Amino acid sequence: MAFSNKFGWLVLTTGNKSEMSVGYATLYGDMAGGFAIIKDVPKTLVYDISMWRNSISEGPVIPERVLWKEPTAELRPDQKDSDTLPPYPVLDPILKSYIEDDMSFEDIVKVGCDPDCTRRVISMIDRSEYKRRQSPPGIKITPRAFGRDRRFPITNRYRSY
Repeated sequence: MAFSNKFGWLVLTTGNKSEMSVGYATLYGDMAGGFAIIKDVPKTLVYDISMWRNSISEGPVIPERVLWKEPTAELRPDQKDSDTLPPYPVLDPILKSYIEDDMSFEDIVKVGCDPDCTRRVISMIDRSEYKRRQSPPGIKITPRAFGRDRRFPITNRYRSY
């Protein structure tokens, strides 16, 4: 931010849609910046795009260790995202169903998602609206991005189910 102020640069944040959806980001930490470049890109798609990018060049542009290391917020020793969140291949379909497809809890469970996991994820999404309201703008790539496309109340303990 100091360089941004000094040179007029735009600070990019790196939170993806999976993390932003469930509030797995730190206000004034990794959310601090002027533009959220992958704010509407699910984590599994971030990995797919990264692997594709590496496949079209002579050498890896994105270090291989980044693609195979278990994701972590790195806020404490030996922390892994999976300590708090379902694995991203499980999480992302629930997020898509609830956020982009506007499916209810019951409908998400009917398509095969675990009820306890789905309930927990939906609760995390609904409780994290206040964080998303404070996040910088980003590129819209899905039918329903956070911001103008999807806004929920942040008061009165609102819950959608």
